[in-house]
Amino acid sequence: MTTSFTPSPAPTRTADALWFGKDLSDSEPVPEEAIERAVVLMRSGRLHRYGEQGSGFPEPSLLEQEYAAYVGSKYCVAVSSCGAAMFLALKSLGVKPGDKVLTSSFTLAPVPGAIAHAAAQAVLVETAADYTTDLDDLARKAATSGAKVFLLSHMRGHITDLRTVRQICDRHGIALVEDCAHTMGARWEGRHTGTWGKVGCYSSQTYKHINSGEGGLLVTDDDDVAAQAILMSGCYMMYEQHILRPPADVFERWRYDTPNFSMRMSNLAAALLRPQLALLLERGERWRRIYADLAHELAKTPGVSLPVRDVREDFVPSSIQFSLRLAPAQMQRFVDECALRGLYVKWFGLPEPIAFTSHFGHWHYLPEQAPMPQSVRVLSQLLDLRTPLSLTPADCHIIGQVVGASASIAASA
Repeated sequence: MTTSFTPSPAPTRTADALWFGKDLSDSEPVPEEAIERAVVLMRSGRLHRYGEQGSGFPEPSLLEQEYAAYVGSKYCVAVSSCGAAMFLALKSLGVKPGDKVLTSSFTLAPVPGAIAHAAAQAVLVETAADYTTDLDDLARKAATSGAKVFLLSHMRGHITDLRTVRQICDRHGIALVEDCAHTMGARWEGRHTGTWGKVGCYSSQTYKHINSGEGGLLVTDDDDVAAQAILMSGCYMMYEQHILRPPADVFERWRYDTPNFSMRMSNLAAALLRPQLALLLERGERWRRIYADLAHELAKTPGVSLPVRDVREDFVPSSIQFSLRLAPAQMQRFVDECALRGLYVKWFGLPEPIAFTSHFGHWHYLPEQAPMPQSVRVLSQLLDLRTPLSLTPADCHIIGQVVGASASIAASA
């Protein structure tokens, strides 16, 4: 019996004429060059990440070389997801069962999931009003938690002051791992996110900046981290098929004691991604224009606030976030009213997790945390919209109108 994906039914429309209706999860088509490269691979049947015989290098190895050059890293390891990259980063840095790992309280489930996968214990750091990590709370917990790793999430593309983060981490002997699922192509002070600490982790999920359906990239300049990540990702003993690899003596230190977790990216996924790297600059420019148009429209609604972007942040926003000063019941009414007008808005203060959206209060597997009043306050009013590259200025105007009408109804409820 075969099954197919069935989209959610369209919401019942309101009686008024205001209607958006565009699917914000739509992505641009995969480039023809990528499709052709994938077809050649499928016709060859050589879809596995390694080959026992044959000349040349597999597609993931070529992708690694190209992406490392793009961000300016010594090594890149292509894996099955950004969550896999974060897990491998933690293991490669020596995180052991029961160890404490600092991490952002404003993030998505794969981040605490990677920590749980490593059998470690997450210690959440407060979120600031601009959706970045609160640096004062980070400094306190870096000094008192006993953690040796900070898994920093640049959640939804909001980049925390990385120079100060590094200073705090260096002061306390903490290794910095950056979750860059939402910041591929973004920079802080002109330097790529993901290259400020020991390890950077990126996503090639459909909704991110390049699209292979699912996939991840790990970058590092550390020989031992790179060798372990290559071995753990599932190279068997075929690490010589990695163009970017540490010297043989580094592998000799690790190859008998490092498990294979079978997390390597497939040939097919890498073939789809390689031609997309050249599109990152132009896509970033378009996303910033869409963000500016939407921010202008959203700011017209009373009670809406948007974060002021730091001038040191060269961001690549594939979504937009804003806060709305309403009570929780009113926030739910706002989300419902937007849906009635064909606009799917996510709310990070929702009482129960829905689809991709959840918050730290839903992750009952976490160890007991200190009170997080600031994060609760920020997330209770935080709303989120995907911004597909197909959005036009007219679309942004309609979105602004829908948000304004829905907020007005919710505020009077």
